[in-house]
Amino acid sequence: MSIKNDWRLQGQEKYLKGNTLYFKKYTIQRENWDHDHCEFCSKKFSVFKDSGDLTEGYTTKDKYRWICKVCFKDFKDLFQWKLEEEKW
Repeated sequence: MSIKNDWRLQGQEKYLKGNTLYFKKYTIQRENWDHDHCEFCSKKFSVFKDSGDLTEGYTTKDKYRWICKVCFKDFKDLFQWKLEEEKW
């Protein structure tokens, strides 16, 4: 199966293609919200280490979009992501 036919691809290129990403520990970003999901496979990110949830991954600068390590590896070339160290 071609990566371009992967079930995880659901139009994310509209908002993620060519983005700069940052590898970060997950932190709560919004009041009354304790988790996020990978933009591709829906694995859960949270601050609860003993829950089995992911606690770090790749994120956009605004920390609104999260991508797990597996999906980052699988789609980094297709989406032409750039990685930067945190400077903010």
